[in-house]
Amino acid sequence: MNQKSLTKLEFPKIIEMLTDHASSPGGASFCRRIKPMTDLNKIITAQEQTAAAFTRIVKKGIPSFSGCYAVSDSLKRLEIGSALSAPELLRIGKLLQTTARIKSYGRHENADDQADCLDVYFEQLAPLTPLSAEIDRCILGEDEISDDASSTLKQIRRSMNQINDKVHSTLSSLVNGSLRTYLQDSIITMRGDRYCIPVKAEYRSQVSGLIHDQSATGSTLFIEPMSVVKLNNDLKELYGKEQEEIQVILARLSADVAEYIDSIRTDYKVMTELDFIFARVICR
Repeated sequence: MNQKSLTKLEFPKIIEMLTDHASSPGGASFCRRIKPMTDLNKIITAQEQTAAAFTRIVKKGIPSFSGCYAVSDSLKRLEIGSALSAPELLRIGKLLQTTARIKSYGRHENADDQADCLDVYFEQLAPLTPLSAEIDRCILGEDEISDDASSTLKQIRRSMNQINDKVHSTLSSLVNGSLRTYLQDSIITMRGDRYCIPVKAEYRSQVSGLIHDQSATGSTLFIEPMSVVKLNNDLKELYGKEQEEIQVILARLSADVAEYIDSIRTDYKVMTELDFIFARVICR
């Protein structure tokens, strides 16, 4: 059927309506690619799928595939030995959690439930629950790795917290004590990755330390007192170790995911197809 005939039949509008009812980007993409069927067997199969999905929706409600993220690029990177970023691993974890939810939705709750043509889809899904749980345990957000992701990371961050406390304690005693009259404000501030205090320019000689910045007018100097230079250096070193350990954790999780590339790829493919099937019911 040519495009002119499809337009006259308002086929593009139908596809747009169908796409709007898919709950995942992959499912929506699946909807956009479909063409009118001419093979009778395929038509009958599609009708059976839609009927089975309708029956399931009546019994269990509409399933959501919203956590079905496209991860094909990440899986390709794993195949060549690359480590994934925290956001990439999070998306894979969300995909697996959605897989678990959809697989549960697909189970027949009692012996009276009859098998249908969608069972073959649900049976292919592999939630890989231990893997998704490990990702969830280690990665709290796109920019946040849990302290418990490794014992080494926990120890590094404990040391960082202890030094931070020492720096703040030392600087607080200075800004509220011996240096108070020399300061523009009794505050502790950051310049780059160094803790500093705002000293009035005319009192520069009264405060021993390193100048890291000055105000636009030049009336205030941001000085790192010598008493915290070593602590700040230690903190910077620990920050570097923290970042190194985070990369170790991401590499470990990536290696774990790499063992299940085929299963994860199948999960995504099957769920986008199911999303398409259920969208057909909602669009009716």
